[in-house]
Amino acid sequence: MRVVIAEDLFLLREGLIRLLEAYGFEVAAATDNGEDFLAAVRKGGCDVAVVDVRLPPTFTDEGLRAALTARAEVPGLPVLVVSQYVEQLYARELLADGAGAVGYLLKDRVLDGAQFTDAVTRVARGGTAMDPEVIARLLARNTTPEGPVGTLSPREREVLELMAEGRSNAAIAARLVITERAVAKHTASIFGKLGLQPSDDDNRRVLAVLAYLGR
Repeated sequence: MRVVIAEDLFLLREGLIRLLEAYGFEVAAATDNGEDFLAAVRKGGCDVAVVDVRLPPTFTDEGLRAALTARAEVPGLPVLVVSQYVEQLYARELLADGAGAVGYLLKDRVLDGAQFTDAVTRVARGGTAMDPEVIARLLARNTTPEGPVGTLSPREREVLELMAEGRSNAAIAARLVITERAVAKHTASIFGKLGLQPSDDDNRRVLAVLAYLGR
């Protein structure tokens, strides 16, 4: 699996290269800015991109904007964003096409190599890998007393957050220590309240939720 990296910090960039290669990935390119990242993506042969949010020259949102451009030019390009920050506007844009193959991890919450490479693999295969804090921020934006998310019960919000992370019913049941039947009941209620089409397919279900959060 070929990876293109965009990370401006030398030590972190080198660390990502070594970590990914140790887990069997091939690093096709490792750049420190958005322009070179896009050039590497345009060459083709990239299975997944790992992109920092803040890149030169302004260190604001160049990485996310480069990721959005890459997704526009290569539809469905798997992109895993890694950052110290939650940039809600661009995170929503990244999710809004509902195509999946996206992730957004916070650097200080990645605890080990297996967790990180599992996220890269899930995104590369068309799944999602969303940090719970990112989901919480996006949910907070959509929560008003009269809005759909505002009508969810505390347990339904927990289930929704875990769904948005990309977890299956079985994984959600294990995390919340409830039955899969209870999870299915909660997800049906959530979809009804959010006006989403129900689905038994885990990936389609997550895509629907992420599309909702990206509005």
